[in-house]
Amino acid sequence: MRAWRQILAVAVLSAALAGCGSGTDGGGDNAAASAGPWTFTGGSGEVVKADKTPTRIIAHAGEAAALMSFGIKPVGIYADESVKTDPNLKNLDLSGIEILGEEWGKIDVEKAAALRPDLIVGDWWPAEKAHSGMEEGVDEKSKKLAELAPITGVSQGKSIVELAEGYESLAKSLGAKVDSPEIAANKKRFEDAVTAFKAAVAAKPGLSVAAMSPADDKVYVANPAYAPELLDLQSWGLDVLNPASPDPGFPYWENLSWENADKYQPDLILWDGRSYTPTANADWGRKQPTWFKIKAAKAGAAVAWPAFWLHTYGDFATEMGKLTDAVKAADPNVSS
Repeated sequence: MRAWRQILAVAVLSAALAGCGSGTDGGGDNAAASAGPWTFTGGSGEVVKADKTPTRIIAHAGEAAALMSFGIKPVGIYADESVKTDPNLKNLDLSGIEILGEEWGKIDVEKAAALRPDLIVGDWWPAEKAHSGMEEGVDEKSKKLAELAPITGVSQGKSIVELAEGYESLAKSLGAKVDSPEIAANKKRFEDAVTAFKAAVAAKPGLSVAAMSPADDKVYVANPAYAPELLDLQSWGLDVLNPASPDPGFPYWENLSWENADKYQPDLILWDGRSYTPTANADWGRKQPTWFKIKAAKAGAAVAWPAFWLHTYGDFATEMGKLTDAVKAADPNVSS
């Protein structure tokens, strides 16, 4: 989600960036946890150890959703936006869970300390070498969250499938029964969604795609090397563009001026789904006429891309269905 923070920051400067099941009741100690000792190797490579299995967990939004999909309910959650709109959380029952923040970089550490956590869970971001909520730019007071308990999480690396599998392993280490019928059903739905997606892509040879995010002063083109969901789409046959000149300091994106918005001409645009809706295509055309120099934008060939938020098999299955429908409807000749 750090890429989200970067786009918000640029926008501000230019103006003056579930498939989840229920957890244990009450948001308290997770009854399924075993006595311990407990260890887990996180995405950073660090091995976290405890004398007994953690039961009082504070987690970042998507990571909380992942744990809850396996029946592990955290005592506290910190999010980058309102929990009512966060795509990971908006359909979950958060009763009994303390909400510790609803804005990127701001966590109520005093409230967190009162929860007596024994584990903090946040994704590991390789480009920034930090866990969610601990990156550069976060309020220093908020970073003190990591002083309350050990922190770990799975890497936002090369695949969302690996991310989901990593949180399955973490949940299992925390005492979850990961072989329940509900979990198996979500996995099967995900596997079926991938099969359907591959078939749709194979039926559209030559279809080119770019993942993009417009802002007030720039158009950002996503770099799949730092977007695991895009790497998954590429591995399943979709021709997702690799931009030529990602920002050296923040390699998630290549930054284009609006004058150069048409540097790339894909047949289908993937919207940054955290911030835009399908109607945004017309909105940006009114704000920035050069947006329609991109032929796919002019043709309305756009679909939301689940950027940097997916954590569960169920959510991934749902989003894959939307992408499959968009591929089926796409014209491989739009850019010609």
